[in-house]
Amino acid sequence: MAEAIVMVNVDIGKEDEVFNKLLELPEVKEVYMVYGVHDLVVIIETGDMDSMRALITQKIRKIDGVKGTITSIVIRKQVKR
Repeated sequence: MAEAIVMVNVDIGKEDEVFNKLLELPEVKEVYMVYGVHDLVVIIETGDMDSMRALITQKIRKIDGVKGTITSIVIRKQVKR
């Protein structure tokens, strides 16, 4: 399993549209609309790194309105409950 946090910048006025398109992707587990340097923060999970690369380059970056992405690969995770 490969997990990453993807920060997404979108064209002005496309935030809601891109947000909803991201939610349609099965590998997308969470989407946050945020204020700051980036517009959206997306949590993704794939089976392996090749699938992750394909998801980001062939699906996420090709959504109409996406200007750019920055990806951080998760190497360790602890969920506080």
